[in-house]
Amino acid sequence: MTTAPSPKDPAPPAVTPLLIATDVRTAFHTARGPVQAVDGVSLTLGEGETLGIVGESGSGKSVLGRTLMGLITDGPGTSVSGSVLLGGTDVHALTPAGRRALWGTEVAMVFQDPMTSLNPVKKVGTHLSESVRLHLGLSRAEARERAVGLLRQVGIPEPSRRADQYPHELSGGMRQRVVIAMALACGPRLLIADEPTTALDVTVQKQILDLLRSLSEELRMATVLISHDLSTVAGRTDRVAVMYAGRLVEYADTAAVFDRPRHPYSSALIASIPRLDLPPHTLLPAIEGSPPDLLHPPPGCRFAPRCGRATDRCVTQAPRLAGRAGDRDTGVVACHHPLGADEEATA
Repeated sequence: MTTAPSPKDPAPPAVTPLLIATDVRTAFHTARGPVQAVDGVSLTLGEGETLGIVGESGSGKSVLGRTLMGLITDGPGTSVSGSVLLGGTDVHALTPAGRRALWGTEVAMVFQDPMTSLNPVKKVGTHLSESVRLHLGLSRAEARERAVGLLRQVGIPEPSRRADQYPHELSGGMRQRVVIAMALACGPRLLIADEPTTALDVTVQKQILDLLRSLSEELRMATVLISHDLSTVAGRTDRVAVMYAGRLVEYADTAAVFDRPRHPYSSALIASIPRLDLPPHTLLPAIEGSPPDLLHPPPGCRFAPRCGRATDRCVTQAPRLAGRAGDRDTGVVACHHPLGADEEATA
């Protein structure tokens, strides 16, 4: 008598990513020609996940963040292509009014400099109450109460008194907390933090980064953390996307990128991070040369002129991303000669 095979456990239901960006391209048209600031970037981000986007200044990180949010769209002087789906909604297919309705409730951004993000002639409470009255339909009294609660949530002491102060009356760290509170005011599902610790001292930087992480975990909010400093995203993100000259060169689990970087550029960035175990006055490795001019980018790998592993193939043929984005060990890398698992991070 043949025994029937035992039924297998049902597969877990597929989880639809909150953010799906496919082949995103953003160009600025200048008098000298088009500048391709973002060139074919594809990313996914699930609910509650944190993604770090890193790279040198000018690599396209901030432009990508603004494009994902829909702040940069097709228009005079700009060209945007590709698909950005947020919760199944095509951000760039919306009308301007549709995108404005999305901002604050579905996606919000923390900008680099809080002094330019805050209106100097408006009180802190007014900054916070305006958006909740517009998007949530709260009364003036209800909006005031929520504003004070948001200030308390981001760790600002005496929130009632601070709500009646102007931005210039607060410290830099408090102003950044106000900007974070503004971003959280309407309960967005995705938060994009663009260099949120710029111009803050080291102690305050840690406080702000820890605050963002705790809020993300508490609210199950997806977060994109943009930074030129890899140490900022270490230990605070689930995955890291490394950008260079507008392109994605490596995309993998955070631990994999730091422990086993596969792209020479990722390796060089990690090697340049100061380490406590090095003797005093030790010179850090530096990446020679400069990023390419995006008006006239090189035909092959854009990192080839600065890479010690470059060959003739690298100079003439642009590498494509290879690997599996879901592989926690290797991820994907765009390199003809990726680093092996036994090679340490060196500049």
